[in-house]
Amino acid sequence: MQASDVSVNATAIRVATKIIDADIFDEEQQKEVANGVLTKNIVGVRANRELVAHPDGGLRNPVPLLFDPGFNKKEFSEPDIKFSYPILDNVQRPKNDEDLAFMSILQLGSLLRSKQITSVDLVKLYTARLKKVDYVLNAVVTYTEKLALEQATAADKLLAEGVYLGPLHGIPYGLKDIIAVPGYKTTWGSSVFKNQVINEESLVYQKLKAAGAVLIAKLATGALAWDDIWFGGRTKNPWNIHEGSTGSSAGPAACTSAGNVPFAIGSETAGSIVYPSSRTGITGLRPSFGMVGRSWVMSLSESMDKLGPLCRSAADCAIVLDVIRGKDPRDWSSEDIHLKDPFFIDVSKLTVGYLPDADMGVVKALASKQVTMVPFALNYTVPSAQFILNVTMDVDVLAHFDHWQRAGLDDNYEDQTAWPVELRRTRLISAVDYIQAQRARGKLAHEVIQTIQRQKIDAFIGNATDWEKVCVGNLVGMPVIVIPTGFKKINGTRRRITVQTGIYAAPYQDGTVLALAMAYQSVTNHHLQRPPVDNLGPGDDLFL
Repeated sequence: MQASDVSVNATAIRVATKIIDADIFDEEQQKEVANGVLTKNIVGVRANRELVAHPDGGLRNPVPLLFDPGFNKKEFSEPDIKFSYPILDNVQRPKNDEDLAFMSILQLGSLLRSKQITSVDLVKLYTARLKKVDYVLNAVVTYTEKLALEQATAADKLLAEGVYLGPLHGIPYGLKDIIAVPGYKTTWGSSVFKNQVINEESLVYQKLKAAGAVLIAKLATGALAWDDIWFGGRTKNPWNIHEGSTGSSAGPAACTSAGNVPFAIGSETAGSIVYPSSRTGITGLRPSFGMVGRSWVMSLSESMDKLGPLCRSAADCAIVLDVIRGKDPRDWSSEDIHLKDPFFIDVSKLTVGYLPDADMGVVKALASKQVTMVPFALNYTVPSAQFILNVTMDVDVLAHFDHWQRAGLDDNYEDQTAWPVELRRTRLISAVDYIQAQRARGKLAHEVIQTIQRQKIDAFIGNATDWEKVCVGNLVGMPVIVIPTGFKKINGTRRRITVQTGIYAAPYQDGTVLALAMAYQSVTNHHLQRPPVDNLGPGDDLFL
């Protein structure tokens, strides 16, 4: 269709400007606008769309306008040194595989180094566990058994030759199925893309492979990274299979919680690590924006997307983050950021604020570790971070899935109340209003960081799932680690409601939140609890 075929006149301009709250032109000006739209705007935007809008998913042609959570105050003068994690000796293999499956990364690594178990053994163990309960959890999209056995065999061979690649050597894991791995489907959780194969290696996969980790499965993501419904159904919560595991990193969270992988990699744009980690009772880290490279990973918002580890302990999160962080040549927002080593931070020298909704049990536990705990208020003048996040994310998503919507593929989307509705409305957000939202975002970020600095705190704690805080954290680019802090019984059954807390800090203080979470978990055992789904098998009563 040619631009001249489009019916644009003063009346159409008047209606359109009313819709976008810009009804400010008189009749002559409306005619002038109509002529400019036909002769310039439509011609130009169609040319740009043809050039960069397809294929969907934002894998190519990145936006050169970069969000900097450090506001040009990043400190890269210090060398980026890897963490000095503890080496565990004299770890003995448990008598049963159930206990083995729930061991930490460092414990499993000790067993591998001492030849009490092989990586191939672990691949077979965890793959069997995934398959045993996936009819309940609905958390696996693709098993990568052939690749896993090849990688595990190679890992075992290196160990036999005396070559040890580090704490992830021979350790199985899963990837959220928005992360590309050559030769395997990357479905983005959507029926439209369920046969898609992206024969490129995402940097996060490259780094894990180089560290000797073994990929055993691509795990469920909500369709196009929205919540826990994908083309295979809804991913369930191992602690209560009557509900979904929520958030689009649903598969990584459910499988980690159930002891079916030692760890997994998820992503967050607006809660997709925080919410499933909270629901499934695991420890999940949303790193600072720019900490982990995102090449060949489906993109929602280039200024908010983050990759992070979902584990059963903060120490495991620290180990995985240390492997996957760093500059990605194809991700212009990523950086080599110096972090304090969480294994060597003296928490007794830290001052931590607690919000009004903070779990006082966490406050007391950290105080018992000699952390200075003070009341804290997160102050900013922006009326609502939620609308800023919605504008930012939705416009970015629509730019990455412009073709998808124009081709009517949204009609086949798994949840018609989700992205289809959200993105149709987004069509009518003007470029001017998007930029104004980014200016409001900058104001919010400055005020939040100034509040932290003014009150002289190193971190703060509060409810991890409060939606306003989720929006603030993602807009500012702050790290947060979600930790389980308790469980509530459900009608006398084995099912539980998980209780959680978030530990937050200013951007690039990921080491601090990890150290505080490790301190908390050193005096509690909530992260060691196992969900009832772990005991399920064919014929078991699913609702006990």
